[in-house]
Amino acid sequence: MPDNLLARIGVLTISDRVSRGEYEDISGKAINDFLDRAVSSNWVAVVRIVPDGIESVEQALTEMSDCEDCDLILTTGGTGSAPRDLTPEATRLVITRELEGFGELMRRVSLEQVPTAILSRQTAGTRGKCLIVNLPGRPSAIDVCLNAVFPAVPYCLDLIGARRIEVNPDVCAAFRPAA
Repeated sequence: MPDNLLARIGVLTISDRVSRGEYEDISGKAINDFLDRAVSSNWVAVVRIVPDGIESVEQALTEMSDCEDCDLILTTGGTGSAPRDLTPEATRLVITRELEGFGELMRRVSLEQVPTAILSRQTAGTRGKCLIVNLPGRPSAIDVCLNAVFPAVPYCLDLIGARRIEVNPDVCAAFRPAA
């Protein structure tokens, strides 16, 4: 299959310590593991690691959507309440339309696991033909959140004109309305 027909999925890890090589990128790996299980169509990964901060995240998201032609970007990290957790602010500078339901659902399912999920600030939105979803930084929380929101991702990509992805129905019950 020609590369221009393959969906391009960005995995952006946002962490000062991971970007400095002090820690292994287990969060980015958790996203890739989920995608390997859930996405049944062929796709290409675009992987980046940047430090926390508005400028680094804004630049990476812009390059991944505009230059790397990503259809979907899943970020991990920087969505908490600490001073350096600025991923939602950077995302809002890049997106043209916010999709609040993603963050609402991620917080709801996360609250079933831990009471501190109320402190999380995940969000999502579109930039052209790219969907950007901010995920938490913990691998277990990533899995909880992706299992919750991913059923809406394929149809959202269809609606914004991104390349089509198919999912494994044993992992993800994606919803697309009948034609």
